[in-house]
Amino acid sequence: MADRPVLNSGRRKLTQFSKFTGRRFGFLMLPLLLIIAAGAWYLLDSGFRTGQQPTIGSENLPQDAFERRVRDYLVANPEVIVEAMQNLERKQREAEQTEAQAALATHRDELLNSPESPVGGNPQGDVTLVEFFDYNCSYCRQVAPTMMAAEADDPKLRIVYKEFPILGPNSVFAAKAALAARQQNLYPEFHKAMMQVSGAADEGRVMEVAGQIGLDVERLRNDMADPAVDAEIARNLALAQVLRINGTPGFVIGDEILRGATDLQTMQTLIARARKSGDQ
Repeated sequence: MADRPVLNSGRRKLTQFSKFTGRRFGFLMLPLLLIIAAGAWYLLDSGFRTGQQPTIGSENLPQDAFERRVRDYLVANPEVIVEAMQNLERKQREAEQTEAQAALATHRDELLNSPESPVGGNPQGDVTLVEFFDYNCSYCRQVAPTMMAAEADDPKLRIVYKEFPILGPNSVFAAKAALAARQQNLYPEFHKAMMQVSGAADEGRVMEVAGQIGLDVERLRNDMADPAVDAEIARNLALAQVLRINGTPGFVIGDEILRGATDLQTMQTLIARARKSGDQ
């Protein structure tokens, strides 16, 4: 099973995903240095501050003199670096949000209607709540009662579950077991039971929960080997990446992408907003 091409593809995607944040940090450094240097140059020259034509341009300064001038200014005014970093991060977040919203529009059908993604609540509901989660994520377990309350309080709420195992091999095993539980029509029961597990959701604990809710464990293991299970996990990893969902839990409600745990009031507010606007 470990040699299945689709599973290997999923693992490669998982490895790439785990390095995503590190690469982004590296990409930030060059533009940050350029901003600092340019900002220091503008601030150093009184002509730019007063709106007058500058009397001394950088082309008239020797390289070492210019570098000393920039360095001295930054040492004397370190808040410039902080301000530049904050401004760069803000612009980066805005750019990522714009890209995520565009990706949401492009991938909406895949997000809402993948036949391999389990559906809970009212399958014919007028608003869909999508959750990306990991069974070993403590925040996902904390928000599970909120999810159940939202479902219980709203008979028109549709829920799409996106298995998003980013916390190691145990999480991958648990996600595969959950998807395989669909073959025995026990996904909702398995999902809710797993969200109440304390400690690591490892192979032993997963199979213990499976037996407790009435799953045929041997059949479950066989169904976990279905290539469609691996393909669904790989799709979820790729979809989360384009939506800039870098951790768990993550939610999509209408046109809103919510990253991190939330409370019932916030969730219901977003559901009501999506319902009012007609966004499924």
